[in-house]
Formats: sequence, C-alpha cells, structure tokens
Amino acid sequence: MKKKLSIKTYGCQMNVYDSIRMGDLLKPHGFEVVADTYSEDLDMIIFNTCHIREKAAEKVYSELDKVKKKKTIRNKNGQEMIIVVAGCTAQAEGEEVFRRAPYVDIVVGPQSYQNLPVLLEQVRREKKWAIDLEFKENDKFDLLPEHDELKGPSAFLSVQEGCDKFCHFCVVPYTRGSEYSRAVPVIHREASKLVSLGAKEINLLGQNVSAYHADIEGEQWNLGKLIKHLAKIKDLQRIRYTTSHPKDMLDSDLFAVHKDEPKLMPFLHLPVQSGSDKILKAMNRQHTGDFYFKIIDKFREYKPDMAFSSDFIVGYPGETDQDFQDTLDLVKRIGYAQCYTFKYSPRPGTPASVLENQVPEDIKSERLYILQELLAQQQLAFNQSMVGKVLPVLLQKDGKKEGQLIGKSPYMQSVFIVAPKEKEGQVVNVSITAGFQNSLAGVI
Repeated sequence: MKKKLSIKTYGCQMNVYDSIRMGDLLKPHGFEVVADTYSEDLDMIIFNTCHIREKAAEKVYSELDKVKKKKTIRNKNGQEMIIVVAGCTAQAEGEEVFRRAPYVDIVVGPQSYQNLPVLLEQVRREKKWAIDLEFKENDKFDLLPEHDELKGPSAFLSVQEGCDKFCHFCVVPYTRGSEYSRAVPVIHREASKLVSLGAKEINLLGQNVSAYHADIEGEQWNLGKLIKHLAKIKDLQRIRYTTSHPKDMLDSDLFAVHKDEPKLMPFLHLPVQSGSDKILKAMNRQHTGDFYFKIIDKFREYKPDMAFSSDFIVGYPGETDQDFQDTLDLVKRIGYAQCYTFKYSPRPGTPASVLENQVPEDIKSERLYILQELLAQQQLAFNQSMVGKVLPVLLQKDGKKEGQLIGKSPYMQSVFIVAPKEKEGQVVNVSITAGFQNSLAGVI
C-alpha cells in the first residue's frame, strides 16, 4: 500500500515548481501525493514555505500547530507522520524551526530538497530530527527524477535560481543563493518531456529569470535566445517567463523574440517596487524610474499590444508623501493590466530591517488602499477593453458552474466560457462578451 504524502505550498511560482519536484522525488519511495493537508491518514506532510514577508512565515507556524495533534494521535497508534518544513522559511530560520515546533522532523532548504529521501531515512534510523540547508555545488536538478505526470495543460519549468541584486528589503539572496542558470540542453529536454505529457504552455521560472545566461561552444545565450530555441518544440503553443529585474531587461534578443515569436505571450511581469528615485536608491534597486520607463517604452515599440504587471511596496523606511506620489505617477504613466501590492515588512537579516525611519503602520495602510484603488481601476479598464475582441484562451479546468470551463488569455486574465469538457487542455478562440474586475466572460 502506498503511503500518503501531502505538500502545502506557499509563495511564488518557483515554490509551486519545487513542490511538484518534491512529489516526483518521493514517489519512487512509496509515496502518493494527495490533496488533503489535514487528513489523519497522512504518512508525510511537507510545508513548502515562503519567507518574503513576516505574515507568510508566521502562517507556517500556525499551520504546523494544526497538524501537531494529528501527528500525536498517529504516533500513539504506532503510525508515523513525518512533518517537513521546506523552502525559504526553512533556509532562513534553520534550527529555530525545531525550537518553535519540536515535533517537526525535517528542515530542508530550497537548494537541498533533492536529499529528502536521505533525510527521511536518517529520521527513521536515528529517531531524531534532520536538517539540510547546504547550497550544494552540484546541480540539484541532476538528482531529480523526470516528470511522469502533469496536472493541467500549463507547466512550470525552472531555468534560473538565486539572485545577486541584494535589494535591501529582500531575503531571496540569503535563502536561494547566488544566480545560477541551467544548461540549455537540460532545459530543452525537460520542456520536451513536459510537452510529451500534455503541456501546451510552459512558464519559465527564475528568481531573476532575465539574468539567464549560458555558454554553448563559446556562444553566449541569454533569455531571448533560450525562448527562441524552446519555441521550436513541436506542440508547445505558449511560452511565458517570470520574474524579471529591470536591470537585466535591456536585451535586444528579448525585444526581438517578443516581436517575432507568436508562441511568446505579450505579457510581462516586471517589478518596480516604487516610483521614487530616492526610495529606489534606498532599496538598492540599481535603476531609476526613467530607466524603468525606457524598458516599458522599448517593449511597446517592438510589441504594441504588450501588457504589464508589477510589484509595489508601500511604506518603505523613509518614504514620504512625495515619494508615494511618485509611485502613483508612475502607475498612471504605465497603465497596468494587473499588479501585486504590499506593505513593507521588515525581514530579519536584511539591511532595511535595521533602519530607524520606519513608516507608521496606519500610514502604510492608507497608502496601500490608495494604490490598490488606482490599480483596480486600471485592471478593470484593461479587462473591459477586451470586450468585442477575439482572444486565444488556454482552457485549464472546470468552472464553478455546470458546463463551465476556465482558461487564461494571453494576458493572464481568467476567462469563463460554456464549453464541452473535451475542450479542456486546448487553446480556443473566444469572443469576449464581458470584462469584470478579475476576469473575462466569452463565447466560442
């Protein structure tokens, strides 16, 4: 009988990819992945964590407390329930996890989860907790098995990890390590395997995917060349990539492939964080607002129908009313399709966390509300601008209503249509009939 494994994922798309790979890694060891995180029948549960904000990290401990009782009951009945904390909270907090939650069995970082089977055996053999937070010199991807199944027609593929930018608010360089790019042949092989399993769309992932680089027989490859190469895979219909840093985006190959390659979606998530040059400098973003405008203008020159999303932090230490107004002015000038917004949250170990000029919480909340209202107006206007257009939509899953399917437009909008089940997994042309705040409706 197979043992039941549940993996609960927090945070970014990279964590989603890592969770899938952890499941693949443990299947040959007698586990099957199940959806119910809190079932009393679980033999193993993995919390794949995020550490980008304090709220995300603390939520993990709350979730751990919920499974503590179930583990105690199973142990009294002579059954095991291995609890694993993986991901960036594991990397950042290490043995502190065991202090706060002594019933956790394994703590493993995002660069060392390929050793989970070894750690599992260590726990069973030595009857005590195990930890691995090493940044291995070898490629962890070499130790992961091939994909053997796919959930849905859209797949994630990690091509780059880590970040060397050291933004003063961010923990990623400390939890994910320095920038590393996978070799072109192994990326192509994994992409081809995903397509053979039914993927119609591949999302290329990296903490700073625009920094992708490789050397093939003395020729330097960048993200643009990689996308052009992957687009040749038969039956692959769509390519996306995320997340990028503005500093690495002035790449003629990337502009050209957006213009010339129809498989590459006309949508870019490009975090800017603030519209104030003073705050951008304080954040160590290594670019100005004008530089960001230059990138956006260049993409629109090459691809006029390009749409953009971004990340914003309000209330960064030292942010004044004028700095915040600069952010609003940037948003108005760009005109976003969608965005993610956050109040600044001090992360231990980052330079910004020790600054004394912290912004009061009530001011952060007020600024967040104002920014979100503006971005919501832009998102609604963008969605409503699709009405009357015909968009290719990748149908991905059932909707809430009978006979309804949900898909994604080229611009990452959720699209609801009534269609037969056999259309799921296909790209179909949809005439958009309505645009709402967070979705579109249409007919085939």
